[in-house]
Amino acid sequence: MPSAVPLAAPALSATVSSPLDLIGKTPMVEVTKIDTGPCRLLLKLESQNPGGSIKDRIAVEMLDAAEQEGFLKEGGTIVEATAGNTGLALTLVGRARGYKVLLVIPDKMSKEKIQHLRAMGADVRLTRSDVPHGHPEYYTDMAERLAQGIPGAFYVNQFANAANAQAHVKTTGPEIWAQTGGDIDAFVAGIGSGGTITGTAQFLKSVGSKAEIILADPVGSTLAGVVNDGVPGPEGSYTVEGIGQNFVPETADMSLIDKAYSISDAEAIGTARELLLKEGILAGSSSGTLIAAALRWCREQTEPKTCVTFVCDTGAKYLSKVYNDAWLADQGLGEREIHGDLSDLINRKYAKGDVVTAGPGDTLDTAFKRMKGADVSQLPIIEDGRLVGILDESDLIQVMNTDEITRKERFAKPVASAMTRDLDTVQVNEPLDALIPVFDRDRVAIVLDGETFVGLITRTDLINHLSLNR
Repeated sequence: MPSAVPLAAPALSATVSSPLDLIGKTPMVEVTKIDTGPCRLLLKLESQNPGGSIKDRIAVEMLDAAEQEGFLKEGGTIVEATAGNTGLALTLVGRARGYKVLLVIPDKMSKEKIQHLRAMGADVRLTRSDVPHGHPEYYTDMAERLAQGIPGAFYVNQFANAANAQAHVKTTGPEIWAQTGGDIDAFVAGIGSGGTITGTAQFLKSVGSKAEIILADPVGSTLAGVVNDGVPGPEGSYTVEGIGQNFVPETADMSLIDKAYSISDAEAIGTARELLLKEGILAGSSSGTLIAAALRWCREQTEPKTCVTFVCDTGAKYLSKVYNDAWLADQGLGEREIHGDLSDLINRKYAKGDVVTAGPGDTLDTAFKRMKGADVSQLPIIEDGRLVGILDESDLIQVMNTDEITRKERFAKPVASAMTRDLDTVQVNEPLDALIPVFDRDRVAIVLDGETFVGLITRTDLINHLSLNR
């Protein structure tokens, strides 16, 4: 039996003086455990940039240009509209150069991105994600307006900044060309601001590449229609972050794009999760869109070809969303069995271990910490596998106000001393109308199957169910 050929070890870089020196030169990995048809699918791991995304490249290029042209001076403020990753990159580079950073972000972005930005020292302003381009609360319009009112501010405007695409002409395109040895038949990217697909395509065409340029677009974005039909596609909402628009950014040269695929949220998220499960790569939601489109292209081919796309950013920024089963269920995106009863409203089922609980002998301090940690306002109280009570915030407040003992002693009391034993239960096979009297009493509905505890239903669960099943 022939011995295995040893793999080349990754080259180690010399010590650098700043994380900014590590931007670019990202590795490329081949997909081997997901069906790619007759093709090779190569992923360029832009998640390995120090800021965790491909946007580090454009941050350096755009700020370099702003400084050289005199738009950004010492003590100035960088202002930008961003879905998160450009903001992280601008904050990384801008703070290292001594600038203040103000970012306007749509409110659908993951809390990990927002927390990351604030921890890095950015001034983050959230705005509405349900308004169109041109509305005063649309994130680009709001950012431009704020910049006009700040002395020394520079509005980056990645959507119309020539340095955006130029960063990919200078770095991303040449790296892909070198890593593939020029053997590339298709390049897949999305459009957020348009710089990635435009700049990389410009470079590939400049060296004579015949690679197809493929747009991966979320369902609900209008850009796939522009490519495939010459007119904007149907506009709608989608949960994928960072790509897709209801307008063509100035930075995007649509004439370079040969074909577009529209990818649903479910397909994008399913692909991202499959990538982690099978290939061990933790990718974000936009990467799921790109890879889903690349897989479609690969599987449509009838002969071996090479396709390149990106892991645009790390999935660590989406643990509360893409990799959170309860969140996916809330969005109607999770794979779940439908029973046609009240259990369909319960996203966190006790039998599956999804419900945070306490025992009657646990302290109120323990119960309160579990409520805080799980971000819930009530806990089922379980003893010997049976539901014996429920503890909510009002029960805790009542204990805090009843006696003269110290706060420490109050929190040391057992849950049994404060929990509610008079439970508002409904059977799992009862109609939706059975929930209304419970909610009228300002209670949470406790769902039983006979005597077995199934889970809780809140007003929000009911509203979400009705919204998803209109």
